[in-house]
Amino acid sequence: MTMLKGSCLCGAVTYEVEDAFEAAFYCHCSRCRRATGSAFKPMALIKTGRLRLVQGEANVLIYGDPADTHDVHCGQCGSFLYSVIAENGNTHVAMGTLVDDPKVRPSFHMFVGSKAPWHEITDSLPQFEGLPG
Repeated sequence: MTMLKGSCLCGAVTYEVEDAFEAAFYCHCSRCRRATGSAFKPMALIKTGRLRLVQGEANVLIYGDPADTHDVHCGQCGSFLYSVIAENGNTHVAMGTLVDDPKVRPSFHMFVGSKAPWHEITDSLPQFEGLPG
């Protein structure tokens, strides 16, 4: 299995993840917008347990319950790295933190019903008002 490298902005936290993403997409929900400071969050979905921290575990800032759903940030530079979604066993990797090029490409937009009003989606990917059905 090909392993991909990922990192925060300052390099204090690095990870590796299998290049076995099940999907990639753009989330426009207000939570993802606030977490990233952007109009949307490009993320790649993989089963939890297929990503491991390589360096900087002591520098990780966890937002949420570490035993449940939570976001992982670098505690030094604040970079948002990934989310662990406990209820479905998935991890959503922030694609902008990947150093290596994954095979997967975003294939849809979700939560466009709550997208930033100042952002216009200009590609032809499918759009879902909420979660894809």
